[in-house]
Amino acid sequence: MRIISGIYGGRTFQPPAKMPHTRPTTDLAKGGLFNIIENNLAISTLKTLDLFGGTGSISYELASRGATNQTIVEKDPAMSAFIRQTAAKLGMHLQVVQMDVFAFIRQCGEQYDFIFAGPPYALAAIDELPRQVFERQLLKPGGWMVLEHTPRNQYSGFPYFRVQRNYGTTVFSIFVNKEPGS
Repeated sequence: MRIISGIYGGRTFQPPAKMPHTRPTTDLAKGGLFNIIENNLAISTLKTLDLFGGTGSISYELASRGATNQTIVEKDPAMSAFIRQTAAKLGMHLQVVQMDVFAFIRQCGEQYDFIFAGPPYALAAIDELPRQVFERQLLKPGGWMVLEHTPRNQYSGFPYFRVQRNYGTTVFSIFVNKEPGS
């Protein structure tokens, strides 16, 4: 896997061979997502939260493009360790929380400018993610949440939904913490 752009652009990292619960975002989808983010947000000013951190790929990309206040939540001990080790090798300072995402959301008392959630596509509670993030007020006013999912999930009826972008079987739904309709 590789970091696409920024100060670490072109650097590669090798995730563990056996990642039963991890599905890394493809370079095509990640590139498309970051084009949207960079054209709408000042990445270097963002306080970010990466839910279902997996390999850490999204957070490495954010760090490479200037994000410095980052938290990653990943339940799997092996993947949490991998994220810590890879970040250290790259010289990135990321806070890694080894915890169930829904438990983290319930106990979190902080707010973020940008939240990325890349859950396992088969997660039964995937539709709960945007609802819980907004109910717990984890996004600052004007903050963005990006949820990665398959075409079978649909979020256009959600009050904070703004836009959806498709990259084959990968879909990103973007939610913005603004008054609905604004």
